[in-house]
Amino acid sequence: MTSPAEQFLPPMKWDAWGDPQAAKPLSEGIRSLLQQALGVDAAPTAELTPEQVTLRPSALSDGDRDALAAIVGAPYCGTDTMSRLLHAGGKSTLDLLRRKDSNAQDAPDAVLLPGTEDEVAAILAYCAEHRIAVVPFGGGTSVVGGLDPLRGSFAAVITLDLRRFDALHSLDEVAGEAELGAGVTGPQAEKLLGAHGFSLGHFPQSFQFATIGGFAATRSSGQDSAGYGRFDDMVRGLFAVTPAGTLDLGRAPASAAGPDLRQLLLGSEGVFGIITRVRVRVHPIPATTRYEAWSFPDFATGAEALRAVTQTGTGPTVIRLSDEAETGVNLATTESIGEQSITGGCLAITLFEGTQAHTESRHAETRAVLEQHGGSSLGDAAARAWEHGRFNAPYLRDSLLAAGALCETLETATTWSNLATLKTAVTEALTTSLAESGTPALVMCHISHVYPTGASLYFTVVAAQRGNPIEQWQTAKTAVSEAMVRNGGTITHHHAVGADHRPWMRAEIGDLGVQVLRAVKATLDPAGILNPGKLIP
Repeated sequence: MTSPAEQFLPPMKWDAWGDPQAAKPLSEGIRSLLQQALGVDAAPTAELTPEQVTLRPSALSDGDRDALAAIVGAPYCGTDTMSRLLHAGGKSTLDLLRRKDSNAQDAPDAVLLPGTEDEVAAILAYCAEHRIAVVPFGGGTSVVGGLDPLRGSFAAVITLDLRRFDALHSLDEVAGEAELGAGVTGPQAEKLLGAHGFSLGHFPQSFQFATIGGFAATRSSGQDSAGYGRFDDMVRGLFAVTPAGTLDLGRAPASAAGPDLRQLLLGSEGVFGIITRVRVRVHPIPATTRYEAWSFPDFATGAEALRAVTQTGTGPTVIRLSDEAETGVNLATTESIGEQSITGGCLAITLFEGTQAHTESRHAETRAVLEQHGGSSLGDAAARAWEHGRFNAPYLRDSLLAAGALCETLETATTWSNLATLKTAVTEALTTSLAESGTPALVMCHISHVYPTGASLYFTVVAAQRGNPIEQWQTAKTAVSEAMVRNGGTITHHHAVGADHRPWMRAEIGDLGVQVLRAVKATLDPAGILNPGKLIP
């Protein structure tokens, strides 16, 4: 029988990414790469079944469970094993490695699925009074420990799943604004808006499962950010329920009425309040799309070309550049990873959306700049292949972990002038740390988001699991995070802070910045029940 909480979730496997039907087995090319380069034998390990997992007993008293169930209705209060297991955390490599542990695992003591903002407010009031921690939950795609069911000093911890906030509340076709429920997933948003001829155009790799509320709470950045901006650029207003009351923010396209309080909620990761509705900028579904892939002789040349395109303002919807290592194993195209590369040097992808005239003019101008800066056109095939498989990479990680490889992604951002220095520092930190654990490492990188003054660097690292892989990766993660801080990078560009990046927040924002966050927390969440152990040092 389907548990109450499970029926509202996308088909996310409890111990892996996404839909079990989309699992990606290792190709012969990948197996050969693992064996020859990293010494991984690629023999799959046996997986635990949900029945083999032991969860720590629920700490919620019968009285608390009954009171919370009375708020949302008994069918929407899950205390069964599967409901708890499905909400035991996110989908980072550390999360997935922990799910392989046959020892007792942490999980929320109950999962609540409220259907109204009044129910959310009642839950928060009850939990504040009875010292129960609350972890907001959207699509379950966090890769930084943002969903860890941490109790802290509280008696128990519950997960507040927002799947029932799944409506398109309004669409202003004249202004190009839509208000969506926080639980609407990426595909649902495109379907709801598409019925009216509009699109949001926000496509992070987590698109198929992540939610509107999660996009806002983590300052998500989608793969079309060159054309449509980050998600926080799209937000025009939002509604949040906090233990101290409600916030309804965003009145006009622009305002000088003091600091923009929306920024308190954007990126707040549920520590200040529960985002229930978001008003976003939308656009008509593009009439045409143009594709072109490019080859550059090296990463430095390609990065300079992307800088020129961005600062010239030619306007591609997507522009990204893989380094030599990522190009060499075809990671960008996903469907042929580990096979012979389609090009030497570095692969760049460009995509243009809009009216036919607009896409043609922007494509022509971008093409001229890329050619001027050493690019050679590869036609449209590689760019189409990238788009076709752009949400599939996390499935490959599952197979790599099962085969005895260690695989994870991390990202940062810096200025154009510091890009090479930061890339070198991160690569060296990863390779050195993993070498000390007894394995070589394959470190790949691409530029995925660009700005007039700088860009993001997105790294994928693959190594052999050695000893305790959780400790192995935690050591490497610490080394690379320190390298980012020392070399002028942000600790996170779009993966958020969660529990994993929290130790470096003070270095990012300073002592006074930490005090400001704590003051906001004390005002909006005096009892401190919301997502303890995340974001704020």
